[in-house]
Amino acid sequence: MNFTHLHVHTEYSLLDGSNKITEYVERVKELGMDSAAITDHGVMYGCIDFYRACKAAGINPILGCEVYVAPSSRFDRETGAGEDRYYHLVLLAENNQGYSNLMKIVSKSFVEGFYYKPRVDLALLREYHEGIIALSACLAGEVARYLTRGMYEEGKKAALRYEEIFGKGNFFLELQDHGISQQQTVNQQLLRMHQETGIDLVATNDVHYTYAEDEAPHDILLCIQTGKKLSDENRMRYVGGQYYVKSAEQMAELFPYALEALENTYKIGQRCHVDIEFGVTKLPKYDVPEGYTSWEYLNKLCFEGLEERYQPVTEELRQRLSYELDTIKNMGYVDYFLIVWDFIKYARDHGIMVGPGRGSAAGSLVSYTLGITKLDPMRYDLLFERFLNPERVSMPDIDVDFCFERRQEVIDYVVKKYGKDRVVQIVTFGTLAARGVIRDVGRVLDMPYSQVDTIAKMIPTELNITIDLALKKNPELAKVYEEDPEIHHLIDMAKRLEGLPRHTSMHAAGVVISQKDVDEYVPLSRAADGTITTQFTMTTLEELGLLKMDFLGLRTLTVIQNAVELVEADKGIHLDMDAIDYNDPKVLDSLGTGHTDGVFQLESGGMKSFMKELKPQSLEDVIAGISLYRPGPMDFIPQYIRGKNHPETITYDCPQLEPILKATYGCIVYQEQVMQIVRNLGGYTLGRSDLLRRAMSKKKASVMEKERQSFVYGNEEEGVPGCINNGIDEKIANRIYDNMIDFAKYAFNKSHAAAYAVVSYQTAFLKYYYPVEFMAALMALMTSVIDNPGKVSEYIFTCRKMGIQILPPDINRGETVFSVDHGAIRYALAAIKSIGKSVIDEIVKERKTNGEFVSMKDFVTRINNKDINKRSLENFIKAGAFDCLEGNRRQQMMVYPLVMESAIQEKKNMMAGQMSLFDLVGEEDKKDYEIQLPKVEEYDQDTLLNFEKEVLGIYISGHPLEKYRALMEKNVTAWTSDFQPDEETGFPKVKDGVKAIIGGMITEKKVKYTRTNKVMAFLTLEDLVGIVEVVVFPRDYEKNQRLIEVDNKVLIQGRISAEDDRASKLICEKIRSFDEMPRELWIQFESRQDYAQKDEELTQLLRESPGRNAVVVYLKDVKAMKRLPVSYNVQIEDGMLAKLAGKFGGQNVKVVERVLKNF
Repeated sequence: MNFTHLHVHTEYSLLDGSNKITEYVERVKELGMDSAAITDHGVMYGCIDFYRACKAAGINPILGCEVYVAPSSRFDRETGAGEDRYYHLVLLAENNQGYSNLMKIVSKSFVEGFYYKPRVDLALLREYHEGIIALSACLAGEVARYLTRGMYEEGKKAALRYEEIFGKGNFFLELQDHGISQQQTVNQQLLRMHQETGIDLVATNDVHYTYAEDEAPHDILLCIQTGKKLSDENRMRYVGGQYYVKSAEQMAELFPYALEALENTYKIGQRCHVDIEFGVTKLPKYDVPEGYTSWEYLNKLCFEGLEERYQPVTEELRQRLSYELDTIKNMGYVDYFLIVWDFIKYARDHGIMVGPGRGSAAGSLVSYTLGITKLDPMRYDLLFERFLNPERVSMPDIDVDFCFERRQEVIDYVVKKYGKDRVVQIVTFGTLAARGVIRDVGRVLDMPYSQVDTIAKMIPTELNITIDLALKKNPELAKVYEEDPEIHHLIDMAKRLEGLPRHTSMHAAGVVISQKDVDEYVPLSRAADGTITTQFTMTTLEELGLLKMDFLGLRTLTVIQNAVELVEADKGIHLDMDAIDYNDPKVLDSLGTGHTDGVFQLESGGMKSFMKELKPQSLEDVIAGISLYRPGPMDFIPQYIRGKNHPETITYDCPQLEPILKATYGCIVYQEQVMQIVRNLGGYTLGRSDLLRRAMSKKKASVMEKERQSFVYGNEEEGVPGCINNGIDEKIANRIYDNMIDFAKYAFNKSHAAAYAVVSYQTAFLKYYYPVEFMAALMALMTSVIDNPGKVSEYIFTCRKMGIQILPPDINRGETVFSVDHGAIRYALAAIKSIGKSVIDEIVKERKTNGEFVSMKDFVTRINNKDINKRSLENFIKAGAFDCLEGNRRQQMMVYPLVMESAIQEKKNMMAGQMSLFDLVGEEDKKDYEIQLPKVEEYDQDTLLNFEKEVLGIYISGHPLEKYRALMEKNVTAWTSDFQPDEETGFPKVKDGVKAIIGGMITEKKVKYTRTNKVMAFLTLEDLVGIVEVVVFPRDYEKNQRLIEVDNKVLIQGRISAEDDRASKLICEKIRSFDEMPRELWIQFESRQDYAQKDEELTQLLRESPGRNAVVVYLKDVKAMKRLPVSYNVQIEDGMLAKLAGKFGGQNVKVVERVLKNF
């Protein structure tokens, strides 16, 4: 009995199928079948993976899709409700024409028919029916839907309509039996319909998972999809456990009455043959100027660029350029380079900053002469073969960094130039990764959060970690897995679901540029925001020969560009960042201090410490630093630093290594060095040396052993002389090879590191020579693009340490963005909350056109914008933007409603042609009729700061905790910024489960009730650099209730709870108020005699503020101190300190913070 599965959902029926393609193909082979289909819901995401897996296993792949058919037109949005919004229909590609049509159908279902689901209609099926076999699908198919409702004739009409569309012999009625009573009814009527219409039958199993025992994990997967728990009554489920890959025998048992239907599945399988072409490039053509071919034009541009960039142009340079150009031509990538050159030229011509290069493309002289990269590959010893290799046919990969704010303009240009149907963004898949899947499964099983959290955190946070690997690496996890049945079940279920795709998203930078419309080669889908994307991922697109580009938005480029503009505006200096001195000792020394906040790639805590050790003395050191500071190569940092500081300790295994490793003090740091070693010592070609480098980095043991023979002893057949023939001892050659294997696992692409080191250096240069402009540009980015007040607070903190003053926004001096004002940073007007950018732009324009605003009334009258209301005025006052006008903030707050009303009334009078008393009096008397400011004092400092926080999101003119800085520095073990994930590593500085003390002010408190009706709280604690969440469980809440109030300043001791991909929290254990902290009041006297004279006066003042803080008297002349008895202890307060300062002089009164010994 022959049978072929024709109705199969894989993992790409997202969160609905748990049938992993590799397991499915293995199972089909095990069952002795020679063909198998893929028919995911509405998508073709998995088709290429499935095709490759089948071909590798000797199975014939049947590529298909279970589409959603709209009841009328795919363009209608309102037809049908609930299950009548669409019907299911299975489509299978019989041949290449069918596959092409299937891609068109599926693409248009997303692009034109998306409404809840991607929908097709009969018109679309009719237009693209050729080469497609259709099956009537499950109970959700149109024919079956009519039959379940007792509407046999309508069902028959629908079946005949489908047969008419696809052609006789290309449409089949589908029998299914999963133990559902409705299916029995439908099957009987389908047999009758077959008799009456002659439409053939097929029998299928609606596969959603691979093995029968996968029913339980698949049920959990459905709960993850629908947000339900297993215990929920009303939820989606596949009842009966029959949705697995069944054998032909099992199918025959189910359908003894329809064996012909089973045979038909096999016949269909034999009819379906699709051949997919891999590795043939489908590059678009670049339109060159008349009179040129692409090849001639590329040569012209490159040789002109060579003359511009090198003086003199040597024969070596000409040869290298010609070699690269010939390689590019032979590999068919001439137009590719012209396309990249063109859009980079567009960006530069339009003032859009472009990065110096990225990835291995920086090793190409062609890239450099075209201006695609700005890094001289000859100067930094970068290799072309690391980028393009005639011995390894693969697409070149030029990723380009653009200014973050204007990246889209470049993409828009490319879309306009090549057509919107030929330029499409790329899909990516989020997967159920090890930690995440354990959390998801735990939630579905309704296990306690803390228990699941503990298990999830036992999975190491490292790249490509799996649950199985974690069980090997973490004995604690393995122990609890073996001993606790509940955890055993959790982990088993999670393992079956691990790695499944859970959702699609759009690649942050990837764009496909195609010869013809993209849906000629690839099916399309729609991202959450409506953007059209490919259904295949980046690697699949490359295998299919499509041109993939990365248009990356690098925020640092935006900062550099803005800083350069600020320098020009403020100082009149035009900076050309490509022409700066890249070995300026002052800039390099500044990196060695570790004060690298805001410096690209060098601002994480670990990198700051490394820079202090490294003390870079050239750009080469910075390149090496970026390459070494990663897991793995870090082990070689001590050796690198030792070689740098003590050159006499450097040894080379043979003299030939010295020219290759000299720049890195005897260490192999770069992939390019591995390539040079095998070329110079073993006699490899550079192309072959790149293949060996790839094998080493991917740890391909068999290739590495074979190549060891060639490297050491040579390989005559392949023209490799080997080390021994080059006069290198066998033992030494083997040792060098072992070292290379060791280093190659971690070695970094020097071209990429060098390009990024240039950006790092540019930021360091700006920070050193133009610190105010640089920090202003940095903060502008943090507010406008990222909206990251925590990071802005950190940078304000850095500015204060650098002695840079931060000024509040100002309607007469400020700009829309951060600006420089007489050596200080002026806060951006656009950062004020509830005021739109268009309003701010109008204010700045009005001021520049008609002069500064002289009063609040003048401002309201001149800014004739409906968005300026009482709320806006209040926010301007609170932010300090009106400080340049008459009156303090309290006075302004009292009169602004009157000013607003007066301006509105005057406007009405003017429109009505009326005159007011104000218009009748002379100029000198007008002052008497203006709104007068009340005589009131300014708000206190805390109120002013709270206003700033309210309308700007941060404190500018100070910080309520500034006076407690010493207390916090002495007692805290972590700052709130340590809880944020590091931008480079993605992990916070604090470690899970470790104890920490944090300090600050409670700014928010949310009270929750537990299941047992006990009270717990979630606090937001703010310190000088940011905020952190603190969880207070019921027991600790009861003990510390009086301290847990908003605005209280406290120290909290607790345990770190690290989170995945977001800020960590602190689980509170103990709380202490700042007032309880040990502090001492020190009072200084010139001499014993001076003290004796003022003793009585001092005692009197101290008695006025009794408390718990000790008092110490210090005698300056003899450098002696005396601690006064406990009866003299005081409560240190601002009022008392002011009195003492007034009596004995401010310089003689000091508060000293002490460390709390027992928390």
